[in-house]
Amino acid sequence: MNMQFVLDYLRHRLTAKSRHGTHSPFVYKLADEVIYNFEATQDAQIIEKQRKKLLNDDRYITVTDLGAGSHLDKDNRKQIRTIAKNALKKPALAQLLYRLARYNAPGSLIELGTCLGITTAYFAKACPDAAITTIEGCPQTAAVAQENLNAVGCGNVQLLTGNFDHIFPELLKSTERLDFVYIDGNHRKDATLAYFNMCLPKVHEHSLLIFDDIYWSQGMKEAWQEIKNHPAVTVTVDLFWIGLVFFKKGQAKEHFKLKY
Repeated sequence: MNMQFVLDYLRHRLTAKSRHGTHSPFVYKLADEVIYNFEATQDAQIIEKQRKKLLNDDRYITVTDLGAGSHLDKDNRKQIRTIAKNALKKPALAQLLYRLARYNAPGSLIELGTCLGITTAYFAKACPDAAITTIEGCPQTAAVAQENLNAVGCGNVQLLTGNFDHIFPELLKSTERLDFVYIDGNHRKDATLAYFNMCLPKVHEHSLLIFDDIYWSQGMKEAWQEIKNHPAVTVTVDLFWIGLVFFKKGQAKEHFKLKY
């Protein structure tokens, strides 16, 4: 594993707070009711059963990687079980995303980076009445994701396949406002900042943008810092694995680091 990543993680653990070190009522409520609410759900049981199937799936697919790639595996021909082991969000993090989506109750939700569809399924189950759109760059990965979404009964998901840089701007043209956007793909500084800037004209007071792997590389750390510093951003929550970005009007600009 990347040594700098390990050092960043240790530094985060030493400097981050728990809910009790949080003086913002908004962030305390978020931490108490969402981040640290580990109550098991029936949705999680259904989706985790599907994850187990993926971890035993011996089929090979050819992965088209349009982003920064993997720290673990550079071979484009991969077994689905290997992708499931290395690339899927761990259950605790996927279930946190589920809780964030359920708490935010968005009318629409966009995900950049479907992978095998496990996180997408969590979003779909968290927000059954929302219009959910997920974008995956690799056609063969997207096909497996669609299988998984069908298997767990996620009928409210539109899965688009292709380059984020082409599809996302077109999607935004037909999107009046952004309620919830999860950016988990590409992992390059310039691309991450570009997606953030594309979102800004459509965000509102209750929007939530989530950026994945904010400590992935020096470039991603720099991107996260620029996002935090943007004048439109009022509150950020750094959970190491993901970063939450809020645009609350009348809220003092504050940045929080919480252990997770």
